[in-house]
Amino acid sequence: MPNEPPAPPSVAPVAVANRHVVFSHGQESGPWGRKISALAEVARAEGHEAHSVDYRGIEDPRARVARLTDFCKELAGDLVLVGSSMGGFVSVAAGALLHARGVFLIAPALYMAGLPELHPGLPDCPTALVHGWRDEVVPYEHSMRFAKANKAALHLLEGDHRLLDQIRVIQYLFEHFLIGLDLPPIALE
Repeated sequence: MPNEPPAPPSVAPVAVANRHVVFSHGQESGPWGRKISALAEVARAEGHEAHSVDYRGIEDPRARVARLTDFCKELAGDLVLVGSSMGGFVSVAAGALLHARGVFLIAPALYMAGLPELHPGLPDCPTALVHGWRDEVVPYEHSMRFAKANKAALHLLEGDHRLLDQIRVIQYLFEHFLIGLDLPPIALE
């Protein structure tokens, strides 16, 4: 009809088929805490379906890795893993098994006593880390060591282990990470 007003633009993000972000929470938190909920908004806005695995009651890191791999076996398509603290360790350990497209880590529990040793070269996909300078649980030097060994992006922020006062910055960094996964490589002449 010629006099019909145009439809309003859609404001709800539309997930692209077969693009998933799977979150893994830390030892002391739950599947939809403040950081994960905030980052899930970013994932959806960038066209990904957002999922969060519930590890409550699972203390053993190997059992958490098994839980993540079992969960992701039901998902077809591109997979981005996001882990915070113990969930960071789990995401790194499962990344290669799941052929992840990318891994985004927040104050990951890497090189910590009592955790299994990670195989060299994990993960084998683009990886970024965010860590707080004042982290009282996992020293930021652990993320520096991992980033250097794996040529991963590292962002050190003013904050403690939880980084709750840096959620907006982490959202920005995560958005940048997801967009970067879709960019074609630059041809060097």
